[in-house]
Order: sequence, then C-alpha cells, then structure tokens
Amino acid sequence: MKSIKSLYNIGHGPSSSHTMGPEKICYDILEKYNGDRYQVTLYGSLSLTGRGHLTDIIIEKVLGNVQIDFSTDFNVEHPNTMDIIIYKNNAVIGKERYYSIGGSAIQRKGDDLPKEKDIYPHHNFEEIKEYCQKENISLYEYVYRFEGESIKPHLKEVWRVMQESINTGLHTEGFLPGKLKVKRKAKTLLYSQKSKVSIELRLVSAFAYAVNEVNASGGLVVTAPTCGASGVLPSVLYYLKDVYKYNDTMIMNAIATAGIIGNVVKHNGSISGAEAGCQAEVGTACAMAAAAYSQLESGELSVIEYAAEIALEHHLGLTCDPIDGYVQIPCIERNAVAAHRAINAGELAQLLISTSLISFDTIVETMKETGIDLKDSYRETSQGGLAKKYKPKL
Repeated sequence: MKSIKSLYNIGHGPSSSHTMGPEKICYDILEKYNGDRYQVTLYGSLSLTGRGHLTDIIIEKVLGNVQIDFSTDFNVEHPNTMDIIIYKNNAVIGKERYYSIGGSAIQRKGDDLPKEKDIYPHHNFEEIKEYCQKENISLYEYVYRFEGESIKPHLKEVWRVMQESINTGLHTEGFLPGKLKVKRKAKTLLYSQKSKVSIELRLVSAFAYAVNEVNASGGLVVTAPTCGASGVLPSVLYYLKDVYKYNDTMIMNAIATAGIIGNVVKHNGSISGAEAGCQAEVGTACAMAAAAYSQLESGELSVIEYAAEIALEHHLGLTCDPIDGYVQIPCIERNAVAAHRAINAGELAQLLISTSLISFDTIVETMKETGIDLKDSYRETSQGGLAKKYKPKL
C-alpha cells in the first residue's frame, strides 16, 4: 500500500479529480510552455460535471487567457480527459492531452502512469491486524513505523487545514456559488437555540457543513479521502477536541489510524464516486471517522475494525448523484449525516464488540462489487437519481 500522504491531499475543492487534478495539469502546462493564450477542451465526466465542480474556474485562475469548451464527445479513453492547445503570438506552440486519474493525480498522454512506491508491506486489514497484534503496537504506531518521522509534519499540517476550513466555514454567510442558490448553513447550525436538538447533533453538523461549504466554494480543504467527503473526519475530530479536550497529538494519532482504514479501501476497493458511487467516498470517510473516534475513545484494535466495518456496511449502495454536478446537494448534508453515523458506529462497536461477525476486508470487497454493479448514471455523472429527479422551486 502507498503512503497515506496520497490519501490526505491539501488543495482547493470541490473535487480532487475535477478541481485539484485540472489545477495540477494547468501548472504542468505552465512549466512546459511559455504561452500567452490557451484553449482547453473537457471530455467525459469533466465535461458533464465540470461547471458544478468549478473546473472552469480553477483553469481560468491558473492559465488566465483561456477559452474552455465542454465537449459532448464522450468516446474518450478516460472519463476525465482534458486537451490543451498552447498559443504564442497567435501561433500554436504545443498540443497536449491529460487525464485526471483520481485523488488529484494526473497523467499526460504518452507518459507512464505516475509511480508511487509502496510504503506498507501488507495488503489488507487482516494482515495489518495480525502484524500489529504480533508486534504489540497500535495502528497509528504501525503508520509511524513504516512512514517514518516525515509523516508527522504532514499530519500536523492536515489537522491545521482541517481546523482552518471549519473556522472559515463557521464564519461565512451568504450563498454557495452556482445556480442552485444554496444558502450556507454552518453558522446557523452553530448558533441555533432549538432546545430539543442535542448539542452533539448541532455542533457536529455545523462543523461538517462548514468544511463542505468551504469545499463547495473552491476553498482549501483536505481530501479525507476525497473533496466531496472532506467534512466527515474533521467534524468528528473537531467535536471530540472541543468537547472532550483531546490534545493535538492524540488527534494526529487518530488521523493516522483513519488513514490506514482509508488506505485499505483505496487499495482493495475504491474511493472514487465516478467509479463506485458515493459509498466509495462518504462511506469510506464514515469508516475513517469511526476508526478515528474509536482510536480516541477505546484504542482497541478490534473495536476500531468493528466501528469501521459498521460505518462502511451501512453505506453500501449509496449513489453519487450531485444535482447539476455541484458538490452541494445532497453532498453537504450527506457529510453531516455520515459524521453522526461514524460516532454511532464507534459507540455500537464498543458495546457489541463480542458479537462482531463481519471483517472489514469483507465489507471493502462487498463495496467494490456493489460499485461495479451500479449504473453509470449513479456514478458522478449527474444523469440519474436525485440529479435527474430534482426540480427547482419556483
């Protein structure tokens, strides 16, 4: 398995594949060419949901003088394909085709897939668990053993950005960008005085909404494991720090633990909504948050696995159907719901650990097969489900 650094990417939302990836492509073009004008053509999912994912906005921000076309030709070799023509003094000086291959990674046509070396010698959670039990170490100690000390500054920065995105979102009002005219709700949730609503529900929801509203606005977030699911883990951790006073070192250990859970899903299943629906994104984020919660509240390896299993199991079949391609409806609310479900999964795991029958690896395998069976219309194309049924209020 790869480093968890590739799971926790820091960048501008609302999508690692549709925003962060194209941003990297544009910067790669600027490194290779000294152009003064550009023409970009988007294909496949980049074309279908690019406006909702602010793909055009980030391209304009980086390249400046650029014409962007959304192609209706979907017969391309990769669902996230992007062509760039580079001009200098009205003459073409270069033509390039790139692919945004997920998790902010990119590939230029003709180049080999970017190679990232394996950090971990194990391939699934069962192998990791057996190793940790044999060595009498925790999951976060397992991370530090194989990643080395260099992972700690990265986790520190990850936690800093997570907190910053929450604080930014909690203090921002108005509407999210785009034609859906979605009102920001984080601040309203934070200061709501509804007496019958629990403090936990209000605060965790406010924190999740805050991150995802920053993400939907193109702000700086951490993929955990994706931009669209970036609010689940931070909201649970922020709540635990705020209410239960866990210190930053303990939080970083929990982020490391969550990273192993996300890595197992990424390695053996999928964390891509375009590949396996929202079960792969928010479902994985919920499992990561449940593991982090259990690391802090229990610390027992068996409880952590059970909590992650419960969390992912009850997202099986979840579709990715963002309205008009915007990472707003149902994505933001879905992050808040998943954050609460993560806490519930952690609590259930502690109470019922002796009754656990399903391994985490089994659920990951099941999720992958379920994703394969999903129709394309339910895989981040905005052509099915809620995206198809939605009708704006007059």
